[in-house]
Amino acid sequence: MFIKDMLNEELQNSLQIKQDYERALAELPRGSLVRKEIRGRPYFYLAHREGDKVEFDYLGKLPDEDVDRYEEAKQSRARYRERLREVNKQIRFLRKVLREKRAV
Repeated sequence: MFIKDMLNEELQNSLQIKQDYERALAELPRGSLVRKEIRGRPYFYLAHREGDKVEFDYLGKLPDEDVDRYEEAKQSRARYRERLREVNKQIRFLRKVLREKRAV
């Protein structure tokens, strides 16, 4: 029973990590920054998906710090999604080993 208890504890830890990653993803700004040049001047839009459509929200002229912040958020979102995929694999494996019938 000791191994089963360890696996069960690891499953609970993985579920908590999954919640943490999902919370962190929800706090990051949605979408990607798009730069368009109009009459030689840069203007920025935030592109995000609403259902099947991609929508663009006008942000106007942005200082370099804001552009960097959006780029960092995009990279962070990619890292969190990758980690979330890994923890979902781990949860599926642990549930299979423990013979639980719930979906991830």
